[in-house]
Amino acid sequence: MRNILALLLITFLFSCTDKFESVVTLPSVLSDGMVLQRDKPVTIWGKGIPGEKVRVSIAGSISSGKVLPDSTWKVSIPANVAGGPHIMQVNQQQVKDVYFGDVWLAGGQSNMEWPLKSGVIGGKEEYESGGIPLIRFFKVEKSYAAIQRSTIPPAEWRKADSSNLMDFSAIAWFFAKKNHLEMGVPVGIIESNWGGTPAEGWTKAEILAEMQNMSYSEEALDMQENQEKWEREFQANENRREMRDMMVHHPDSISAKDVSSVSYNDLSWKRINLPADNPLSDIAWLRKSFNLTKVSDLELILPAIDQMAFIYVNGKLVHHKDWGSVMPDVKVPDDLLFTGKNVITIRVINTWNNQPRIGEKGMMYLLQDGRKINLEGTWAYSNDLVEPKLPEVKWYNWKPGAMYNAMIHPLVNYTLRGIIWYQGESNAGRAGEYQALFSTLISSWRTAWNSKELPFLFVQLANFMERKEMQPESNWAALREAQRKTLELPKTGMAVTIDIGEEDDIHPRNKKDVGERLWLQAKRIVFNEQVVASGPEIKSIAKDGAHLTLTYESTGEGLTLVKDGDVLGFIIKDQNGKWHQVKGQIEGKNQVKIPLESGIEPMELRYAWADNPEVNLINSEGLPAIPFQKIMAKKEE
Repeated sequence: MRNILALLLITFLFSCTDKFESVVTLPSVLSDGMVLQRDKPVTIWGKGIPGEKVRVSIAGSISSGKVLPDSTWKVSIPANVAGGPHIMQVNQQQVKDVYFGDVWLAGGQSNMEWPLKSGVIGGKEEYESGGIPLIRFFKVEKSYAAIQRSTIPPAEWRKADSSNLMDFSAIAWFFAKKNHLEMGVPVGIIESNWGGTPAEGWTKAEILAEMQNMSYSEEALDMQENQEKWEREFQANENRREMRDMMVHHPDSISAKDVSSVSYNDLSWKRINLPADNPLSDIAWLRKSFNLTKVSDLELILPAIDQMAFIYVNGKLVHHKDWGSVMPDVKVPDDLLFTGKNVITIRVINTWNNQPRIGEKGMMYLLQDGRKINLEGTWAYSNDLVEPKLPEVKWYNWKPGAMYNAMIHPLVNYTLRGIIWYQGESNAGRAGEYQALFSTLISSWRTAWNSKELPFLFVQLANFMERKEMQPESNWAALREAQRKTLELPKTGMAVTIDIGEEDDIHPRNKKDVGERLWLQAKRIVFNEQVVASGPEIKSIAKDGAHLTLTYESTGEGLTLVKDGDVLGFIIKDQNGKWHQVKGQIEGKNQVKIPLESGIEPMELRYAWADNPEVNLINSEGLPAIPFQKIMAKKEE
C-alpha cells in the first residue's frame, strides 16, 4: 500500500512539474533584486509559448495562468506584507533577492534625473556613508518610439549602496530614504525620466490628438496617423545618434596627442575671440599658448564649460569634464610644464544643442603663485579639420507620445504605490495649455495603470533667472499657477520650491529639501497621516476698508517670516490695469493684512508672481507659502 501511495505521489508531482516546464521570458524590470509593492495584488507578466501554462510562486503564494495566442501572459499574485528576501519561481525560472515594500515611479525631466554625484548639496556624504541596500533603483534607458512598446531595453535593479548610489536621482533618493526610515520597509524606485523633455512627449499621442487648438494637436495627429513612417525615421535618427556618440565620447588618442602638443601647427585653424565668440559647434578643438618662467604650482580656472570637455596641457590630458559634472579648478602636474612656451588645448562638445561654450568673462585664467595668466582673447579653433562635423540628431523624443510609448507604456503592469514627478521647465513658454496637458497626462497614466486615484506627487517649478522688482508677465509664474490648478485632481500633491532655486542655474543643487517635501505630500495623501505637508495656502481674501485681509490654511503653529520685516512678494492690479508692488504684515496665526493706497481698487492679487520672486512667508514648519493668482473683481464697463 505504501509503495502504491509513493508511486501515486511521484506521478502527481511529475505531472505538475510537466505542466509548468515551458520556457517563459520576463521583462527586465522583473528581475533579481526587485521590489514589489506591498499590501496590494501584484501582476507578474511576460512572454511564452501560446497555450502553455505559467505558474508563479513567491512568499507562500502560488498563482497560475495560460499563455495567450499573442505569446503574452499575466498572472496576479495576492497581496503580501513588506519583507524579504524572497525567491520568485516562474515555471522553471527563478528571480532572487525579491522584496515587498513601496514602489514609486520617478518621472519628468532633468531636475528629477539629476544624480547625487553632480554637485548636489550633501550628495557626496550620502553615497560615501554606504547608502541603504534595502532601497533599490531601476533606471529605464532613454528611448522613444512611434508605436507603443511592450518591453524596455535590458536593465537591472541596483542596490542603493556606496558604489551605485552616486548615479541615482538625487530627489528620488532623498524621498526613498524618508520612505524607508519612517515606514520601515524596502523601497523601489523606477526611474523613467529624460532631461529637457516636454510633458506631451510623456502622454499618449492618440489622446493629445483629440485635444483641439493646442500647440501639439496637429503633431499628435500626425504621430497617430503615420506611426510606421515615424518609426522608420526614429530608427534612422537613432543610427545617427549612435554614430555621433561614438565620435564624441572617445577622441582618437594619437590624434589628440598630436593636436594638443606644443609643436602642432594650427595655422590652418580659424582665429576666434573667447568668450565673446561663443557658442561654437560640432566637435570644437581650441588651442592657446601661454608662457611660464617657472614650472610649478599651476592651476587652471575655467568653471564655465558647456557641456563635455577634454583638456590637455602640452599634449597630455589633465581633465575630462563629463555632462552634468561640475568643472573643478584643475591642478596641472609640474612635470608637464615647460619654461617658455606652453599650450592648452580643449576639445569641447555639447550633444544637447550642438552649441558648446567655453568660458565667461573674468573666469578664464591660469593661476600661479597668486598671479593670473589671462586666457581670454584669441584662440585657434577648428570644428572640421581634426574631426568631421557631427551628424544631425533631432530631438524626436519630444514628439507627442514618443517617450510614453517606449518608457512608460511597458511599465503599466508594474504595481506602484505612486508617482513622483518634476517637469515643466520645457513647457514654460506654453503655460496657458499646461493645466489641461498635465491633467491629461495624470488621468491617462491612471487609466493605463487601471488605478483611478493612483497618487501623483509633483514639484512646482523653483525660482530661476534674474530677479526683477516686478514681473507681471512671467512664463515661469504662469506655469506654476497651471501646476497649482492641477491639484483639482484627486490624490495629487505639490511640493513648492519657490525658495530653494538658483538665479543662474536651472538645476538647483538643493535636492534634499525637494525630495523631503515630496515625502511630506506622500505622508498626507498616500499614508493618510495628519501632517502639515504644504506651506501656507491662500484660503480667502477680503477687502476691509483700506486693507486686504488674506486668510491662510496649512499654517501649522502659525505664519512666520524667514526674517523679520514685511511680508514680501505681493503685486496688485488696480482698476486702470496698472500693477503695484505691495507689502503685508502678519496678523495672528493665519492672516496677512495688506494696506492699500488711496484710490486703488484691487482687481487682481498675485503672490510670488515672477521668474525669481523675492518671498519670505513660511509656516511654522519652514515650508514656503504657495504662489497664487486671484481675480478679485471685474472692472465695470
